[in-house]
Amino acid sequence: MMVIRDARPADAAGIAAIYNDAVRTTTAILMEGEVDAANRVAWMQARAAAGYPVLVAEAAGRVLGYASFGDWRPFDGFRATVENSVYVDPQARGRGIAGALLAALIPRARACGKHVIVAAITAENDASIRLHAKAGFVETARMREVGQKFGRWLDVVFMELRLDDRPSP
Repeated sequence: MMVIRDARPADAAGIAAIYNDAVRTTTAILMEGEVDAANRVAWMQARAAAGYPVLVAEAAGRVLGYASFGDWRPFDGFRATVENSVYVDPQARGRGIAGALLAALIPRARACGKHVIVAAITAENDASIRLHAKAGFVETARMREVGQKFGRWLDVVFMELRLDDRPSP
């Protein structure tokens, strides 16, 4: 049985393996360098220090996916906006894990007092665009050739989910 829970340091190797697969084989992460478990522990600690969660989907002691959010931009005026990340082990894709992680992540952003969650998705990543649309995100921008990986220019789609109806911050 799969559970969604807060990540622990013991999950770092599983999170790193999923991250590294995405680095090596997809355009979902526009990074070229891989990470190790120590890097992911430091990343989780930084998220926790900011008051932000890292969630994992786990079954039988195995990390099947993870999700988190962090500051969208490092300026005070954007403090009510976060950007999410959701990644699933390639062997566990297509089983609803990403949707379950995103569904668990959204109320955590509300609990942090956030107003908007942003998703930046390479335009060729149809699965992530559909995932976010199903969760209520709407496309707000499509930027041409702003990213690059594997020797190609990549378009990026920005989607957002408004978390509340506050008339002002």
